[in-house]
Amino acid sequence: MKNIKITNQSNPDGLPITAKYCDTFMCRFRGLMMQKSISPKLGLLLVEAEESKVNASIHMLFMKFDIAAIWINEELKVVDTVLAKKWKPLYIPQAPAKYILETHPSHLADFHAGDQLEFNDA
Repeated sequence: MKNIKITNQSNPDGLPITAKYCDTFMCRFRGLMMQKSISPKLGLLLVEAEESKVNASIHMLFMKFDIAAIWINEELKVVDTVLAKKWKPLYIPQAPAKYILETHPSHLADFHAGDQLEFNDA
């Protein structure tokens, strides 16, 4: 599985996040479930086949910690963000998304709707 570096071009002061590129059903299904924590430097990028609100929804069942969830469209623009609380059954983005970045809650303030992101190999 490859890692990618995600940089927020609209927030040059923010640090890049290294995320595991997760484009298979099983990887997306498992997500961060059952892990004890997530490092502030790392994330998981869930990749959908196409933009959607329904397919880009996430659940927090079996999660042991809260996360920052950042929904991103095909143009690599942030369409929604939320502090996803452990054990909450469903989060749906405000707009269709192709990517969902799950990362440490400390990154929530680094992303806003409309921000332009860049993905590079890590």
